[in-house]
Amino acid sequence: TLPFVQPAELWQKTGRGDFYGKELLRLKDRHNREFCLGPTHEEVITDLVKNEVTSYRQLPLTLYQIHIKFRDEIRPRFGVMRAREFVMKDAYSFDTDEAGAAASYEKMYRAYCSIFERCGLTFRAVEADSGPIGGSSSHEFMVLADTGEDSIFSCNSCGYAASRDKAEIGRRDDGNAVSVTAGKPAKVPTPGRRTVEEVTSFLKVGPEQLIKTLIFQQGDRVIAALIRGDHEINEIKLGNLLGAETLCLADDAAIEKATRAPRGFAGPVGLSIAMLADHDVRPGGNYVTGGNEEDVHLINVSPGRDFTVERFADLRFALEGDPCPRCSTGSLVMSRGIEVGHIFRLGTKYSTSLGANFLDAAGRPQPMVMGCYGIGVGRTVAAAIEQNHDENGIIFPPGIAPFQVIISAVKPTDPRIRETAERIYAALLGSGVDTLLDDRDERPGIKFKDADLIGIPLRITVGTRAGEGMVEVRARKSRETIEVRESDLPAAVRDILHRD
Repeated sequence: TLPFVQPAELWQKTGRGDFYGKELLRLKDRHNREFCLGPTHEEVITDLVKNEVTSYRQLPLTLYQIHIKFRDEIRPRFGVMRAREFVMKDAYSFDTDEAGAAASYEKMYRAYCSIFERCGLTFRAVEADSGPIGGSSSHEFMVLADTGEDSIFSCNSCGYAASRDKAEIGRRDDGNAVSVTAGKPAKVPTPGRRTVEEVTSFLKVGPEQLIKTLIFQQGDRVIAALIRGDHEINEIKLGNLLGAETLCLADDAAIEKATRAPRGFAGPVGLSIAMLADHDVRPGGNYVTGGNEEDVHLINVSPGRDFTVERFADLRFALEGDPCPRCSTGSLVMSRGIEVGHIFRLGTKYSTSLGANFLDAAGRPQPMVMGCYGIGVGRTVAAAIEQNHDENGIIFPPGIAPFQVIISAVKPTDPRIRETAERIYAALLGSGVDTLLDDRDERPGIKFKDADLIGIPLRITVGTRAGEGMVEVRARKSRETIEVRESDLPAAVRDILHRD
């Protein structure tokens, strides 16, 4: 169990103290030393291992914990779905080389698939951005649910799937560009029109005919990113393209300095800073752009003729119907999901910065090659409920139900009913079935309602036919009800649970 309160010094050594942002809650102790509440434990585990592992003979090594994390989320939601404080299963792998790290990653990938299958969840493993954790690649495990907070894009033809932040877009042949006219760029007054909707409505053109010129700051560097008006910039893709740990939209002063115009009127024509453009901003188009002058836009603008782009790249968020980046026939389909697990190939990011080295067979020091792997315990339960419920309450999959069977004694004051219920309870427990006995002196309707609400997969009703050795078994998910002889119950219960 790694410390919940972590020395800020470790985070400063890896550079994440500033990069992680406001989700990292910082504090000081009575001696004025800086600490943080751990949102993740890469620094701490690496510092631990570097003092314990010295030789390649001690590797590979994987360590895990189930522990509390804290992230100062900007908007917690859905109870435990996205809470500031939560329980997580972590694992961290340490290998001697990239091949070993890849094998550890693949083993964990398969283990996670097995875990979520056994949980009875419908999920997808999707390519994802590594975000503040870092590393060369990662996968998210997403439980499919209409109420999911994340978008997933998958190909309707091949096996490609990725999160919204990561989803790539296949190249179009024409980029949907409009035909170019012979006219040169011309100024058009657009008083007070700044947004895509305002400008296109005023000029009576479609948003695909407008180029948005977005000004970003990368440290002291100012960059323009160009995308079509009907698309949305993906700052993660742009940052990855630039290799930027910090990237943000420029403030008003920087925009005016770069464009000589206030926010909302930037355009590429005559701009003297580096310009990157999305693939769909293709030469040959006839576009509307900002005029680098207040209350002015340009029409008849053509990339390649009227301005030069330093580089074309995939810079936008994917949309449903976009071409698949992996195959030539498929298109992307969007679905909603809830992230319940995330695995990362970290490489030597943490071992290099924290000095976690081992001696190889030749006695030379080498940095350990790492991976990290997490499952949100509470989120998995919450996601299961979001995916499995009806108007009466939860429908827990048997693999993660708090109890697999609930016995409802219809009239527990009747000796025959009470004795039969207790006998069945003992028999099921003895056969390894987690069972709950509802022997409250309540009306049957209340008991049945409560059993449905908490989502226990099977309900056994012990009623008036108990004296004949017969009970009623009802499956919560299918609502199928059958009568079973008491002596046949353990086998019948195992069969139904296995089937569900």
